[in-house]
Amino acid sequence: EYPFHRHVSGFTSSLRTSSAETFIPTSVDLANGLHRPHQKPAILRKISAAQQLSASEVVTHLGQTVVLASGTLSVLLHCEAVGNPKPTISWAKNGEEVKYNDRLLLQPDDSLQILAPVEADVGFYACNASNALGSDSVSIAVTLAGKPLIKASRATVINTESPAVSVDIGSMLKTIQKANVSINCQVAGVPEAKVTWFKNKVKLSSTHHLHDGLLLIANVSLSDQGLYSCKAANLHGEVTESSQLLVLEPPRPLPYLEDLTAVLSSAGPSTHSVLTSPSGTKLTVSPGSSALIGCAVDGHPTPNITWLYSGEPLSLQHQLLAAGRILQILNASDFTDGEFSCLAQNEAGSLTQVTSLALQEYQWSADKLTACSASCGHRGLQLPQLRCLLDGNEVNASYCAETPQPPLQPLACNRRDCPSRWMVTSWSSCTRSCGGGVQTRRVTCQRLTAKGNSVPVSNEACALVSKRPVDTQNCNRQPCVEWAASSWGQCNGPCIGPRLAVQHRQVFCQTKDGTSVSSDQCSSLPRPLSTQNCWTDVCGVHWRVSLWTVCTATCGNYSFQSRRVDCVHIRTNKPVMEHHCSWRPRPANWQRCNITPCENGTLLRGGEAECRSWKEGRVVSQKHSTGPC
Repeated sequence: EYPFHRHVSGFTSSLRTSSAETFIPTSVDLANGLHRPHQKPAILRKISAAQQLSASEVVTHLGQTVVLASGTLSVLLHCEAVGNPKPTISWAKNGEEVKYNDRLLLQPDDSLQILAPVEADVGFYACNASNALGSDSVSIAVTLAGKPLIKASRATVINTESPAVSVDIGSMLKTIQKANVSINCQVAGVPEAKVTWFKNKVKLSSTHHLHDGLLLIANVSLSDQGLYSCKAANLHGEVTESSQLLVLEPPRPLPYLEDLTAVLSSAGPSTHSVLTSPSGTKLTVSPGSSALIGCAVDGHPTPNITWLYSGEPLSLQHQLLAAGRILQILNASDFTDGEFSCLAQNEAGSLTQVTSLALQEYQWSADKLTACSASCGHRGLQLPQLRCLLDGNEVNASYCAETPQPPLQPLACNRRDCPSRWMVTSWSSCTRSCGGGVQTRRVTCQRLTAKGNSVPVSNEACALVSKRPVDTQNCNRQPCVEWAASSWGQCNGPCIGPRLAVQHRQVFCQTKDGTSVSSDQCSSLPRPLSTQNCWTDVCGVHWRVSLWTVCTATCGNYSFQSRRVDCVHIRTNKPVMEHHCSWRPRPANWQRCNITPCENGTLLRGGEAECRSWKEGRVVSQKHSTGPC
């Protein structure tokens, strides 16, 4: 037996060598010797009884604890390893590679020497031995005055597959449910520190699987989540390190999505919806309509949702609702050739659910027929009614404009003998155009067969069905009328041209016996004229004008001249009433003249001389004078 002391993770609390010291190659098969060919690295551990001694120079092997005192000048950490090929030795402090300097020295035998150690040198030093076949690592604790020291890690460990996972205290652990979790709290201190475990600052009871520096959590569930703390304490002090445990649940499909129900109710009855599924779903929608696609998943932490179309990010018009769990397609016609993917991801894994959209196609239907064109005989036909349908409902025919129409064939119907019925010919012409005449037609009783033949039958056969139609009727009973006119009146109307006037007569409607009736009764007859042009010497007239008078002034803006205008008879040259000449425009009888600016000078007006001063065409002063101005 070897003098094992109560230890954690393969090292004990002691200082320097003693008679009980023994080297134990823990990863070497002792029965077969230490020098097997092709051997993985194995670091020799040093195990001895725990003690605290003061020394200016401390020399120790791995597996022990170094306690720094005020008089410690040097610490030499030996690391001896076996293996074939020969292992390569490297050193790390608290999980980070040691950076050598003038105080931290790597000796030729791969020992690590710390000169003039200070408080910053406190920590766990790990010797790592590796070759092509593997590696081995052993730690040694360097403490200050025996205070407790916990080997802590700042790593984040995510376990999504393994049924068991082990981490050092201080790590962040995220693991799947039902895994077995081990949290290591490696403690050093002289005297040996007591380890106490807490969850969310509450001390764990003995019912938990506690083994000094090791906490075992079997078959973890969501209720095991929390902050686990390891406190190490001895008479020199205490220290605490914690690890956060998060239980992961990979995304899993749900049978329903409450958010989709709420969004769908507000979107209206015309909006269709579908849930994605791992095996795939399908939704049939109307062209141009909108659709809601739900991604019903659960997991811990809440999965992030990514939507893809045909394996690529969405680029066409869409909206994301309910934190990305609902995809709203604004125009389903844009998405008909691919598949929608809902990718749900969290740290525990991922889940892909898919669906696809199918457009309801507009199509022609000829399933309905028109009413039969005949109830019997040989000509009864029914025509198919062409309708444009979408999902069985009739829509405007323009939606089917690009769809080829099916051939339409009329169908025979009601091809059977008709009951006997009266057959009549067209009415003959009326014997008189007015005053009362007579017209006749032929009435017979016949039966139309299914082959289209009309067979005469007795009148009694038709009389049982309906009353015999009449074969004679009166016609054109309106009285015979004509237009009549009086003699033309005198040609003395208004002149409309040279020697040309208008004459009138009365036109009225009357019967053949001379009785006057309303003109409406003659409206179908051509109406004679009631006015006509005529020649008369009275209208032989024209306008006669005289010469223009002298202008009233030689300059200025107000001078004018006039002339005489008369309507005279052409033959007698005597004036007549002007209305006889009204058929031609009347010539002007005055006009302006000499419209030019005036200088200072004499203005003749009415044969008298006046002296005026002109400026810009207007009088500014006036003086009477008998002589020149």
